[in-house]
Amino acid sequence: MHLHPVRRAVSLAFAALLLSAPAYAQWLNYPTPGVPRLPDGKPDLSAPAPRTPDGKPDLSGIWSGAGPSYRFNIAQDLETKDIQPWAEELFIKRVRDSRMDSPLSKCLPVSVPYHNFFNLTRIVQTPALTVMLYESANVPARTVFTDGRELPKDPNPTWFGYSVGRWEGDTLVVDTVGIKATIPAYQMIPHSDQMRITERIRLVAPDYLHDQITIEDPIALEKPLTYTLAYRRLPNYKMVEFVCENNREYIDANGAVRLRLGQ
Repeated sequence: MHLHPVRRAVSLAFAALLLSAPAYAQWLNYPTPGVPRLPDGKPDLSAPAPRTPDGKPDLSGIWSGAGPSYRFNIAQDLETKDIQPWAEELFIKRVRDSRMDSPLSKCLPVSVPYHNFFNLTRIVQTPALTVMLYESANVPARTVFTDGRELPKDPNPTWFGYSVGRWEGDTLVVDTVGIKATIPAYQMIPHSDQMRITERIRLVAPDYLHDQITIEDPIALEKPLTYTLAYRRLPNYKMVEFVCENNREYIDANGAVRLRLGQ
């Protein structure tokens, strides 16, 4: 019996997919070079925390954040009196609108500090800069410059803002400004273009990292918001591509969702 040409092509493609699956799975679990290991190949969690050639703690690797306390609500410690009235009013509106203004609902990137507590993060550390890559849809790389430069005085707002870092002993202190005020950066609580985020990142064990985050915003908050997130290193994992491809909807000038016909 002969297969129809279309069915034959589908069968060949499916067979190729089955044959390629084991290699793909092995690549996802490929042991990360440089991680101390026991004789059986498992990571040696009792080994000293890794360091770079210049003696700094080596943060490089893939990290899983960052629960359970603040995984879904980093603003859970805020009270009504801690938020400016206009910010509280906009927050309530966003909740009632079922988070229609969330960038995720429009296939747009979200920002810091959202990524600090929700997604997988690959850190690539060099003496002059540290790059953070997030396993999330349509997200640009975040660069933390550690070459001694200062933050811009009047930054043009961007999705991830501008970040500079400095080492205080074994702690990497990162300051970030210039995040677009239109982005709900943490939960649905609004912020202004005056928001400043300070992070104190340190290894507490070879496979554990803590990030103490302080958010200051004199326009939206009555007082700074501080919390600490914990991350675990994933020594045998490779991040995968994550793309948002919503091309069926758009938001018109009145904020209403419209369908694109013919998509």
